[in-house]
Amino acid sequence: MILKILLTLLSVSNEVAMGISELTAISPIDGRYRPKVDELAVYFSEYGLIRYRIFVEVEYFIALCGIPLPQLATFDPEFKESLRDLYREFSREDADEVKKIEKTTNHDVKAVEYFIKQKFTSMGLDQFKEFIHFGLTSQDINNTAVPASLRDAMQAAYYPLLEDLTEKITSLAHEWENIPMLARTHGQPASPTRLGKEFRVFVERLTNQTEQLRAIPYAAKFGGATGNFNAHHVAFPEVDWIGFANRFVNETLGLERLQTTTQIEHYDHLAAMFHNFSRINTIFIDFARDVWTYISLDYFKQKIVEGEISSSTMPHKVNPIDFENAEGNFGVANALFAHLAAKLPVSRLQRDLTDSTVLRNIGVPLAHTFLAFKSLLKGMNKLIVNPDRIAADLSENWAVVAEAIQTVLRREGYENPYEALKELTRTNKIITREILHKFIETLNIDQTVKEELMRITPENYTGI
Repeated sequence: MILKILLTLLSVSNEVAMGISELTAISPIDGRYRPKVDELAVYFSEYGLIRYRIFVEVEYFIALCGIPLPQLATFDPEFKESLRDLYREFSREDADEVKKIEKTTNHDVKAVEYFIKQKFTSMGLDQFKEFIHFGLTSQDINNTAVPASLRDAMQAAYYPLLEDLTEKITSLAHEWENIPMLARTHGQPASPTRLGKEFRVFVERLTNQTEQLRAIPYAAKFGGATGNFNAHHVAFPEVDWIGFANRFVNETLGLERLQTTTQIEHYDHLAAMFHNFSRINTIFIDFARDVWTYISLDYFKQKIVEGEISSSTMPHKVNPIDFENAEGNFGVANALFAHLAAKLPVSRLQRDLTDSTVLRNIGVPLAHTFLAFKSLLKGMNKLIVNPDRIAADLSENWAVVAEAIQTVLRREGYENPYEALKELTRTNKIITREILHKFIETLNIDQTVKEELMRITPENYTGI
């Protein structure tokens, strides 16, 4: 019976595996969550990688024409824009053609080279096509195409979404600036704070980390098979290839060329970026957990979405699913960022191939990060502050002003004030306003100081 069931499942599995769709994709990034991260596909998909490779190859050829090399002296500059259209108007059909070529070459970058050569032939530029990919190794293309795609994704998608999140937290901090709230250290009632201030903590942390992230350069390797311009120099020894490469990478591609490399980029800057992504995500995990806890304390209600179900069996529940979804996706992203940061800077001698397959996954943790960002935004937009519950929590915890009382008593030179308050408050009984005021009345201090102490409440003892 079990064997029959297994055979049935295998039969269904084989039938489903015949096509790829959002329902049959193995990764939830390309399945369930694809609509939420689709804007990243143009940068991190196979299509996107091919397009950026063509961008580098075309701009490299155009740059060679500007040296100028004598063999390219007759190239008509009028063709430059037509060549740029190869990546500007790159289509899905073009990508399919590159993949078709790759089935023969079994080499993805060489397939791009052959694709461009075919285009040169169709444009009547056959005499120049051997200067496509001239003197280069695959990593001169990959180690410029990948950081270029990452840079563009950061500017067009990542930073705007991160800024939206930071601005949303900032606006909530401003809106709730003057709401006094019981603080909790070690999970226990502590000196009161303000709800808005606690949100500003995260704004400051995110701002600092974003500034650090923006300062990391998009580094690139460009120097031939082992980084020494061997092929370039032997063919044209009179050309300043280092100066050419620096201008091409830094000015034309808008990256930062590393000066001394092996066959591949060091990936040290990329690792720093992954660590920075992880720190930002960790701050958001901390934020998500804090908000989740405030919801569990009933400090926040959540807007009810018509038709939405939180629990399949308990109809009364409105679960904090957006903050939980964010926390889970940040965790997946950080696990992948940790591997990328640890693996990529390590390569045997002048190069091994382990970086190639790993580099293809840069978009995966960024996609999980995007999912988490969007979940946090959705969750924050559903928050409704519950001032009555926050105020009730404060009024039930008069013991937290013990710090204030003992500190004023220190100022007045009262003997052993901390010990006196400790004996009063460190018990299992509830400390009320009446108990504290009765204690203050017994103190051997000036009446004006007693009145000062009695004016201190959990609501106004919130600091600066």
